Formats: sequence, structure tokens, C-alpha cells
Amino acid sequence: MQKMKQFYLNSVKALKKTQNITFCGLMAALGIVLNFVASIDLGPYIRIGFSGIPNRMVDFLFGPVVGCFFSGMMDILKFLVKPTGTFFFGFTFDAMLAGLIYGCFLYNKPVKIWRVFIPELICKLVVNCGFNTLWISLLYGKGFFALLPARIIKNAVMLPIDTLILFFACTLMQKFKNQFKIAE
Repeated sequence: MQKMKQFYLNSVKALKKTQNITFCGLMAALGIVLNFVASIDLGPYIRIGFSGIPNRMVDFLFGPVVGCFFSGMMDILKFLVKPTGTFFFGFTFDAMLAGLIYGCFLYNKPVKIWRVFIPELICKLVVNCGFNTLWISLLYGKGFFALLPARIIKNAVMLPIDTLILFFACTLMQKFKNQFKIAE
């Protein structure tokens, strides 16, 4: 229990350094830019985007607490900058939950393909196919089970792709972290 408490406290302490706060600001800016130029809408209920990669880098470097709040803040900021649909806190909750999940699996751990695959799988099943589909069905009056098959297919196709992208991004970020002493 003490070890787990220290794990989360270390995540919070990461933001005491100006260099780390600056890095989070850069990741936020990159996330906003990617939200504009690297999103593909496949109909009204399915979007493929790369603006989450900066969020995952913050989760990887600064842990679950910082990742959770950063992801929630980014969800709200992205909506304010480029509103799509109606704002709904459920999606912000989902972003925060994803930040927490990725941070728990990636923070201060060696980069391994399985360590990237597991949070990808959990987020795709629980957050994307579960909660996101529920929120979309509530917001747009569509049946949960009517939306679910297309969302399962999209997430199943994206699982290996997102796993490889995140694995290579974390591998590069590990080198960057060591070289520039980020998140120490």
C-alpha cells in the first residue's frame, strides 16, 4: 500500500519542475495542432485521430495523476478550440480515465510491447467500446447495441496500429527523457 501511495505521489511531484510544466505545455500545443490536422471522421460516430499521442507521452513521463488531469484539461481545451458536437462531461471523464490507465502501466516502467498493449486493450474495451458508446447512444438517441459493432470493428483494427505507434513513441520519448533529463 505504501509503495502504491508513493507511486502516485511521485506522479504529482513531477510537476514541481518548471521544465516539466513547460514540456506539458508543449504537448498540449502539439495535441491541439494534431486535433486540427490529423483527425479523420468516419461518419458521425467514429473518428480516427492522433491528437492523443501527446497525452500518452505525458502519461508515460509524469504518471497517472498528472496524466489524468492533463487528459481532462486537454479534452476541454480541444472542445473549446474546435467544437465538434455538444460538450458532454462523460467524454472528459473517459479522457481522464484513459490518462489514469496509461499512466499506471507506463510511468517509470521499461518500455515493452506488452506493457503498451495492455492499456491499449483496456482503454479500447472499457473506455472506447464501453463508456464512449454509452455516451454517444445517450446523446444522439441511438441504440447502444446498434452503435457497438462498428465501434468494436474500428477499435479492433486500431488496436495493433495504436499499440505500435505508442510503443515507438514511448521508445523515442525514453531516449528524449534521458537526454534532456525530463521527468526527473
